[in-house]
Amino acid sequence: MSRLGIAVLGATGSVGRNALDVISRFPRRFRATALCAGTNARSLAALARVFRPDIVCLSDGNRADLRKEFPGGTRLLFGEEGMLEAACSGNVDVVLAAASGVSSIRPVLAAAGEGKRIALANKELLVMAGKFLTAAARKGKGEILPVDSEHSAVFQAIAGHRREDVRRILLTASGGPFRTDTIARMRAATVAQALGHPTWRMGAKISVDSATLMNKGLEVIEATWLFGLPPSRIEVVIHPQSVVHSMVEFRDGSVMAQMGIPDMRIPIGYAFSYPRRLPLELPRLRPHRIKGLTFERPDRKRFPALRLAYAAAETGGSAPAVLNGANEEAVRAFLSGRIAFTDIVRIVDRVLSAWAAPFNARTLPDVLAADALSRREAQIGISRNRRPRPS
Repeated sequence: MSRLGIAVLGATGSVGRNALDVISRFPRRFRATALCAGTNARSLAALARVFRPDIVCLSDGNRADLRKEFPGGTRLLFGEEGMLEAACSGNVDVVLAAASGVSSIRPVLAAAGEGKRIALANKELLVMAGKFLTAAARKGKGEILPVDSEHSAVFQAIAGHRREDVRRILLTASGGPFRTDTIARMRAATVAQALGHPTWRMGAKISVDSATLMNKGLEVIEATWLFGLPPSRIEVVIHPQSVVHSMVEFRDGSVMAQMGIPDMRIPIGYAFSYPRRLPLELPRLRPHRIKGLTFERPDRKRFPALRLAYAAAETGGSAPAVLNGANEEAVRAFLSGRIAFTDIVRIVDRVLSAWAAPFNARTLPDVLAADALSRREAQIGISRNRRPRPS
C-alpha cells in the first residue's frame, strides 16, 4: 500500500503537532510532504529536520536568511502563494486545514477543487466560505472530512445511515471553565482563567472561544455545511465530562452517540485513514471508572454567543463571516488585556447589530470584504471600550 502524502497547514499549532504525532506513528501509511506555519520559523525548521518534507512554507515574507535553517532538499516557500503550491502539490493526497484565520482559504479551496481530501480542523473556513468550499469539493470530486471531535463524532454516527433519516444533531460542549460562574464573576475573569479548559488542551484563541461558547456556535454553522441540516435541527448540549463527543437522533427516536477519551489524535487519525481505522496506542476509555455522564441545556443568558451564532447561521450570506471576524478581533483584545472577558461577545453583538450593508456573499471577495470590515468595526469598538480587564 502506497503512503498517503499529507500537507499540514498549521504545522506548529496544537492540531498540527497532534497530526504529526499520528503521521510519525504510521510511517508506512503516511508521509508529511508539506508543512506550513505562520511566522515561527525555528519551530517549523525543527519539524522539517524530523519529517523531511518536500515543501515548507511560512506566512512571513520572502526572507532568504531563513533558508539555512531548513534541511537540504526541502523547498522553502512564503505567503499565500507558497501555501497554495504546498496544498496543491502532486505529492499531496490529504490537506490538513489547521492554519488559524483566513490565510488558508484560497489554498484549501484550490486543493478541494483538485480532488484532494480536506481534513478540516479550521472551522472558520466553513463558517466563512462554506458555500465555496463545498462547491469546490463537489466540482473536484474530493472529500471534506471533519477533524473537530464533535463533527467527527457526528460523521461517525451518521455513517451507514440515510441522511433523510436524521432528525437532529446534538453537539456536546464541556461548558468551559465558567460553566457554573455568574456573569459578575465572568466579568472579572483573567486570561489565565479563560485559558483553563477543563478537559481539552488547546491553543489560546480556541480556549477563549470555548469559554464564551462561541466555539460551539461556530460549530453549529460548520455543521450546517457538513451535514446539510438547518440550524434549527442542530442543538448544543452541555456535557462536562467530554466523553460523549456528539450524538445523532434519527426519526425513529434512536440516538447514536460516539464516545472516547478527549484526544485529538483520534479524529485526526480517522480523517487521514477513512474509511479504515488506525490501531492507535492511546489510553482507552474505561466506562466502569466514569462516575456519571451528565447533560445540561446551555444558559444563553450567561453565554449569549450562542444566540448570536444561531442568528448569523439563520441569516446566512456573509453574516457568519462578520460574526467570526469581529470575534477574532475581540478575543485578541481580551488576550492582550484591553477588554474584559464579557466584553468579547458584547463587541461582536454591537458589530452585528450595527451592520448597515446587506449580508451578501455572492463571491469569495464579498466574504473577505465583510470579514475585513467587521474586523475594523470591532477594532473601533475595542478602542472606545472603557471597561479594561481587571489586573
